[in-house]
Amino acid sequence: MRATLMYKAGDVRVENVGDASIEQPTDALIRTVRSCICGSDLWPYKDLAPTEGGARMGHEALGVVEDLGSEVSNIKKGDLVIMPFAFSDGACEFCEEGLNTSCLDGGFFGLNSGIGAQAEAIRIPQAEGTLFTVPSTDDGPMLASLLTLSDVMGTGFHAALMAAVEEGDKVAVVGDGAVGLCGVIAAKMLGAEQIIIMGRHPKRVELARDFGATDVVSERGEEAAERVRELTGGHGVHAVLECVGSEQSMLTSMQIVRPGGAVGRVGVPHYQAIPETATTFFHNVTVSGGPAPVRAYIEDLLPSILDGTIDPGRVFDQTIGFDEVPDGYRAMNDRESLKVMIRP
Repeated sequence: MRATLMYKAGDVRVENVGDASIEQPTDALIRTVRSCICGSDLWPYKDLAPTEGGARMGHEALGVVEDLGSEVSNIKKGDLVIMPFAFSDGACEFCEEGLNTSCLDGGFFGLNSGIGAQAEAIRIPQAEGTLFTVPSTDDGPMLASLLTLSDVMGTGFHAALMAAVEEGDKVAVVGDGAVGLCGVIAAKMLGAEQIIIMGRHPKRVELARDFGATDVVSERGEEAAERVRELTGGHGVHAVLECVGSEQSMLTSMQIVRPGGAVGRVGVPHYQAIPETATTFFHNVTVSGGPAPVRAYIEDLLPSILDGTIDPGRVFDQTIGFDEVPDGYRAMNDRESLKVMIRP
């Protein structure tokens, strides 16, 4: 089968590899219907050290179940399923608490796992707790929105929950990538009155406005913080959704949150320490977040996609085949594309 491997920064190849197959009785095998490139895949695309044999890439997918291990009973062959970016057994104490990304028998797809979703087929460990069956459809836009439940829509929702967004809040979303844009959707779903998108790419800003953003801040650094304060009566926002993971984005988040507010951080951190800790301590600011347990959110978010209330699949602005995956990475890295979907 064909699969995507990254050999070093900037070196992405699609190669023939051994076919995926059942290895454990708790496994399932899915044929990939849709997968995609994630903004977090761009971090290794920029800085991955040379890797012998290449690292398998991709952690978001929709697929059709082709085969099942002997201990898998809650899904069946032919089901259309969402594959969250983390696998989990669904039964340990953390899964029962809705924190599937801390599953005692779990892990993460992609880069370091040896199991990549940017492939024609995928072995799914802990299939009973990982996969979520959805109605079969040939509708392209619906498939795109369902695919967002494997990561970006659930991650944007997690950012909003960690930032404790409530009815009537003022919210800032730091980052205009796919997760940030889904964070706008989530903030609106939770009743935010003012949603400030912090970004400067015109098409992304336009989409953010379609999703519910009320204001745009295109400045950076202290100028951005000052502009947010101007838009919020001088006090800052109740909730910040930090959706980038850089030191600058986290610093900005800490500068714009109001006393008593909260920062929900879901950008994979590329900084050693959270800045402005003394200031936020004296302002009673809450900082929380981490890898989103998207498997726990699918059941809540799915109805809004199926009835058309939300359409997060619009974050995909380019669809490619497997042979074009290396160019898809380049396009996203060069900000020519917001989020690239892969169609086998």
